[in-house]
Amino acid sequence: MKSIVKILFITFLFAAVNVNAQNKIENLIIITTDGLRWQEVFKGLDTSLAKNTRFNQGDSSLIFEEFYKNTEQASREKLLPFVWGKLGREGQLYGNRQVGNKVNTANNYWFSYPGYSELFTGYADERINSNAYPANPNVTVLEFINRQAAFKNKVVALGAWNAFDRILNEERAGFPVISAFDASGGVKPSEKQVLINQMLADSYRPWNSAECMDVYTHYAAMEHLKIHQPKVLYIAYGETDEWAHAGQYRSYLQAAHQVDKWLQEIWTYLQSNPRYKNKTALLITVDHGRGDMNKNLWTEHGKSIPGSDETWFGLIAPGIAAKGEIKTDTQLYQQQLAQTIASLLGLTFRAEHTIAEKVKEVWK
Repeated sequence: MKSIVKILFITFLFAAVNVNAQNKIENLIIITTDGLRWQEVFKGLDTSLAKNTRFNQGDSSLIFEEFYKNTEQASREKLLPFVWGKLGREGQLYGNRQVGNKVNTANNYWFSYPGYSELFTGYADERINSNAYPANPNVTVLEFINRQAAFKNKVVALGAWNAFDRILNEERAGFPVISAFDASGGVKPSEKQVLINQMLADSYRPWNSAECMDVYTHYAAMEHLKIHQPKVLYIAYGETDEWAHAGQYRSYLQAAHQVDKWLQEIWTYLQSNPRYKNKTALLITVDHGRGDMNKNLWTEHGKSIPGSDETWFGLIAPGIAAKGEIKTDTQLYQQQLAQTIASLLGLTFRAEHTIAEKVKEVWK
């Protein structure tokens, strides 16, 4: 009898520790960088693409100088020093298919709107089959979180692509979605926000009005973070996808490297601010993969391109074990991240549609 009581006490103690670990997380920063392949994240520079005159923008030597190392581990660390120096040591990284750790989209389309919708609704809605799809009929985890009293008016999203207004259903959601060429700062922008807005309005528009360059989204997001101190902030970068579609491998790598620098900047700010320090989770992921089996198709994605459903994600948070690169043979899906996001904040995401279970491995 004493042994049973002892076992029950230990079980209760571990459960209490787990709850306590989750309760330490009061804030969450979510980052996506559109279409960044797991291949570069886990293997670094693809030398075959860097040497290919079709993709190297006429200067393979510059690509090798910036990103080449003679091992995959060293190469990936050179490309993404924060990801591998911080998440790779103190957080968790999922999606290295070389070691059997698989992350896939559950939707069957393998492009952006369905991918982002799956990520935030926890549900692969087959109706969402176009990037031009109207406002998302499904409730996102961000909308759900904003409805909770502790998070009301403390949720915000900033994205380079104008489709986020529809993906997150800004009209219904109840929190700001500042996308593409939207001005930031509301009716009383700070002096810095006024400058950012002016520069954004006058900026080069390689993708017309659909998408701005990431630098404007980043600076607007950082200023919002510092002024308003939201509890949940979503930042969506897009250049990794745009330069890939253009077949510009150097620019694609440079965009990924820049996102890594911005992650470092965000994390440094969080750790310098008592409101966020040791109370904030950081999650980074993507909306879809890209081709790799046929190297000429690395620029593309979609159902006809093998590998486009292969994704990855990384996480660092107080109370979450520092496992680094996860090497267990596991199959996970992008739709599991919505409930994971809610769980990090001690919530259970509920909506009228089906919601996939959280990634339990995070807490094991």
